[in-house]
Amino acid sequence: MPSTSSTRKVAIIGGGPAGLMAAEVLIAQGIAVDLYDAMPSVGRKFLLAGKGGMNLTHTEEGAGFLSRYGTRAAHIAPMLESFGPEALRAWVHELGIQTFVGSSGRVFPTDMKAAPLLRAWLKRLRDASVTFHMRHRWLGWDDKQALRFATPDGELTVQADAVVLALGGGSWARLGSDGAWLPLLAQQGIDAAPLKPANCGFDIAWSEHFKERFAGQPLKSVIADCMDIDGNEIKRQGECVITSNGIEGGLIYALSAPLREQIVKNGSATLHLDLAPGKTYERVLAEVAAGRGSRSMSSHLQSKVGITGVKAGLLRECASKEDYADPKKLAHAIKALPLKLIATRPLDEAISSAGGVLFEALDEQLMSQNMPGVFCAGEMLDWEAPTGGYLLTACFASGRSAGLGAAAWLEAKAN
Repeated sequence: MPSTSSTRKVAIIGGGPAGLMAAEVLIAQGIAVDLYDAMPSVGRKFLLAGKGGMNLTHTEEGAGFLSRYGTRAAHIAPMLESFGPEALRAWVHELGIQTFVGSSGRVFPTDMKAAPLLRAWLKRLRDASVTFHMRHRWLGWDDKQALRFATPDGELTVQADAVVLALGGGSWARLGSDGAWLPLLAQQGIDAAPLKPANCGFDIAWSEHFKERFAGQPLKSVIADCMDIDGNEIKRQGECVITSNGIEGGLIYALSAPLREQIVKNGSATLHLDLAPGKTYERVLAEVAAGRGSRSMSSHLQSKVGITGVKAGLLRECASKEDYADPKKLAHAIKALPLKLIATRPLDEAISSAGGVLFEALDEQLMSQNMPGVFCAGEMLDWEAPTGGYLLTACFASGRSAGLGAAAWLEAKAN
């Protein structure tokens, strides 16, 4: 990447993937970049998200991949056309980091770690003369539209030719994404939807006995299904975890948006679990109804249907005595056990957040309609996606789009 001697300067606020990608695009076009972040170092949420394995993107193709962005798919589509999963993977390879595809289609660095990728990326940006300003907390604009920052040395004001905001959402506030920017944008007339938990767990009123015995245990090989608020059935297979408060994990995160909206609309949501996904209802019924002799029902279900451990505990917790007395009802409970979800877990516990700056408040290049020269990118935009690489892919892509938009706007302004 070439270093720059441009007199044009862009301030990027936020040092996550979206902000860093915007910096890369701008510096490559000869535009000076100053990147500001409230934390002592950049990419903190990126590093923590990769602690258990850095899931960069996903190999799902075309319409399937795009469908993961729900009602905002049409807004995300142009960004992914410009910088989608294949382009992201090629870009990672250019940094000297090799990748592989897991059995589920997820893409990871070969060493599964985020830190080597981030180190290589930051070196490239610094070598290209991106200037980093740490411990600079953005406070909004002053009456002359200069950027205000709280720093260890007192308040600082900065003039920039354009601004890219990549401030993150509202989850994991200790890593910097605390949503404190919402009132600052509202003061400037930039419309945003309230932040809500996404990729989150849910509260269930477990009995004390069930909590004490099964909290922390994984629930494997189940199918979960629910209805969205329009009455469409959504079904996913995977794993989740029982918690003392309720339920969480990848399978639940994939359904968190419709479950959350059900709770908002109805006060609670119903999630059905198929505890024996490899068997039809008819087969389960035949096995449940088979004679068990002197065996207990628990032993019978374990030997015939494979219901044991946490699955057996969950069935006891949620099925009634009447269900256990009727083979048809018991088979139905095994194939569609209803769980009543009463609330989302708090926003700060969520992996990501929904809500944020409305696309309707921005133009096609992600520039504010009310504040020319101010661009928004990343999780602070009003979209959401499940884990599995979808979330991170759109963060990278939106940062690139905002960077290109800022460069194009500066070029048009100069001419």
